Amino acid sequence: MNDVSIVREKLIQSWNWTPPEDWMKIQTIDLHTCGEPLRVFVDGLPDLKGKSVLAKRRYFRDHLDFIRTGTMWEPRGHADMYGAVITEPDFSDADFGTFFMHNEGYSTMCGHAIIALVTLVLNTGIIEKEGRSPVLRIDAPCGRITATAVRGEDEMVDSVSFLNVPSFVLYSDQTVKVPGIGEVRFDLAYGGAFYTYVKAEPLGLRLDGSDYSRLIDYGRRIKHAVSEQYEAKHPFEEDLSFLYGTIFTGKSYEGHHSRNVCVFADGEVDRSTTGSGVSGRAAIHYAKGELKLNEPITIESIIGTVMDVEVGETVDYGGYEAVVPKVTGNAFIVGKNEFFFDPKDALKCGFVLR
Repeated sequence: MNDVSIVREKLIQSWNWTPPEDWMKIQTIDLHTCGEPLRVFVDGLPDLKGKSVLAKRRYFRDHLDFIRTGTMWEPRGHADMYGAVITEPDFSDADFGTFFMHNEGYSTMCGHAIIALVTLVLNTGIIEKEGRSPVLRIDAPCGRITATAVRGEDEMVDSVSFLNVPSFVLYSDQTVKVPGIGEVRFDLAYGGAFYTYVKAEPLGLRLDGSDYSRLIDYGRRIKHAVSEQYEAKHPFEEDLSFLYGTIFTGKSYEGHHSRNVCVFADGEVDRSTTGSGVSGRAAIHYAKGELKLNEPITIESIIGTVMDVEVGETVDYGGYEAVVPKVTGNAFIVGKNEFFFDPKDALKCGFVLR
């Protein structure tokens, strides 16, 4: 055994160190959905006050935001990290509640997180459900999400589908003048969060990693320009009334329906197709007569992973003709972490570089 092996062996055998009592300790399980990360808090959080998921999210935002920055940002995370907190549900018939966070703050809905959370709770036995297609009911900031898992022969989850909240088009075929870009035509739709949808080709953008920096730059510029001139108002909840991101759409690279890239929060790029984003797209395509009921389409992400989306039904939602999208994808557990917050560490709350 060489010297390096001896040191490694001694380190493994003697590792019984525990941090001082005044250090905060946060445990997480990390997953990815179609490449997009999700960090789920499983231990170490203080009690979250509030009688609803939205109230708990407000409490976390107002009193515990250093945990978000400390785990989403460097050195524990990175500019494109995403997180979720599991909470008590709003209603007794739900399996659990949840809210979501990212580099800029908190989101109203996250499809990739729903897919990952269902995979996590079923594959680890946190929630026990019988059968090959167990159904879970989840209370999120945007409302009730119903998800169905598909288990394989090994009883592990192969894929997850969820029925999203009613999704609708707020503005169709509008134009906005964007500094440094020019006039941009867009749709604005809600799929659990509000997004501006823009065709990539007229802007000379490629929907892959080769245009990563320009996608971020253009996404930010367009989001800010639209936010200044158009109001993204939810019919029921003021907390949901804000423009979350820009989604660029274009032709498929792999022979599917299309490809899109979502730039959200403060320049975050979704590695997946974006569950709430494709829900908004389903509403747009249906409103324009480009998609029929129960007609699934497959949409690619910036890295070529895919989600399926279809319109299950139409409903009236606060005066809007809305659709109920069904979104399907898969997720995988990639690790478990225990993070320490040393009170003497000047960077304990994290930092972000973009």
